[in-house]
Amino acid sequence: MRVLFAEDDHDLSRAVKALLEHAGYSVDVVDDGRDALDYAREGGYDGLILDWMMPGLSGVEVLERLRSAGVACPALMLTARDAVEDRVAGLDAGADDYLSKPFATDELLARVRAMLRRRADYAPDVLRFGDIELDRAGMLLRRGDAAVKLSNKAFQLMEMLAERPNMVHGIDQIMEKVWGWDTESEVNVVWVNISFLRKKLRELGAHVEIRATRGVGYSLEQVK
Repeated sequence: MRVLFAEDDHDLSRAVKALLEHAGYSVDVVDDGRDALDYAREGGYDGLILDWMMPGLSGVEVLERLRSAGVACPALMLTARDAVEDRVAGLDAGADDYLSKPFATDELLARVRAMLRRRADYAPDVLRFGDIELDRAGMLLRRGDAAVKLSNKAFQLMEMLAERPNMVHGIDQIMEKVWGWDTESEVNVVWVNISFLRKKLRELGAHVEIRATRGVGYSLEQVK
């Protein structure tokens, strides 16, 4: 899943980005409220984490503008403010949850998981298709008792395919969703990760495969 993290404390943003990526998320980081608004409008994110106090626009102002524009992406507000009226203001602006600084990393991850479960297109923690399972919590690709741990990007790609099996995903769509629209990575990273996932599916003996549609993209389908 793809998350936007807006925070002007660069040390904190680096730490949280690393934490979220280790947990299997694809993360874009911005340090300005206006950038957060632009990214959230155009980025196709599954969830937003917004700091209250940022240059340009506050997290609350960003959220109010997004909700007014009809952007329903779930959002978690981070702030050092802990007064009841501040929490109410954040929730009234359209936040789904509120976490005060400083926070424990386990609590942040738990609140992010809870936030993402509230998406309109909610998907369970374990995705199942054919005879395979994709465990989001452990980033595990599993068939029966056999399982393989996936790297962050391989997991993100497999998750994208497994959420909408039998649907062809274009290369550009995959690059934007998994690597981010402003990535400097080359398109061959998709081919490398597709090759890796195909190998792991074969090793698991899965009756599922990643098929290529020439000139279009890739889809996850059952082997007949």
